[in-house]
Amino acid sequence: MRNQLADLLIDKGIADERVLQAIRAVPRHLFMDSSFEGHAYQDKAFPIAAEQTISQPYTVAFQTELLQLKPNQKILEIGTGSGYQTAILLHLKTKVFTIERQQELFKKTSLFFKKMHYRPKKIVFGDGYKGLPSEAPFDGILVTAGAPEVPKALLGQLKVGGRLVIPVGSREQIMTLFIRKSEKEFEKEELGNFRFVPLLENKN
Repeated sequence: MRNQLADLLIDKGIADERVLQAIRAVPRHLFMDSSFEGHAYQDKAFPIAAEQTISQPYTVAFQTELLQLKPNQKILEIGTGSGYQTAILLHLKTKVFTIERQQELFKKTSLFFKKMHYRPKKIVFGDGYKGLPSEAPFDGILVTAGAPEVPKALLGQLKVGGRLVIPVGSREQIMTLFIRKSEKEFEKEELGNFRFVPLLENKN
């Protein structure tokens, strides 16, 4: 079923063989509530705890492909969620730092990672808008929720040459890629419409 899913993603335009291998390798059904397990290898998003979702596999693959990952790169993930995207990043042999602001999901997914022997460098309960300055700079930053605007803190935590992949917009988002060209210069590319749960900011 994972192979069939990978074949479907190829038909939809995913070309990075390492990303496709990760989709074939990571057991998506284990990241979902048991009532949805039978649907795990459909190319659809499904509800998880705390009114969040596990992203559509195409979206996971598309965002991952945009990062152009190499082994041992430092990656910051904003929105751990079910942990499925985290597992894909780990399968690509990157050093993953991941932030989750929903405490219910943070606790549940932290325990799941231990059980499954997934080892992100750090899983943090906190505000994704602020990023993780203590571990910056990062080779890549991946945001898995829709941001009404691009958090300046995240741009500031990219290495020169680093890539930020973020869905920007309120009701519907435009997948946006920022590449840091220098200390003050960023290249921006918009890559189509997507729908995500909102990226929430702690206002205190």
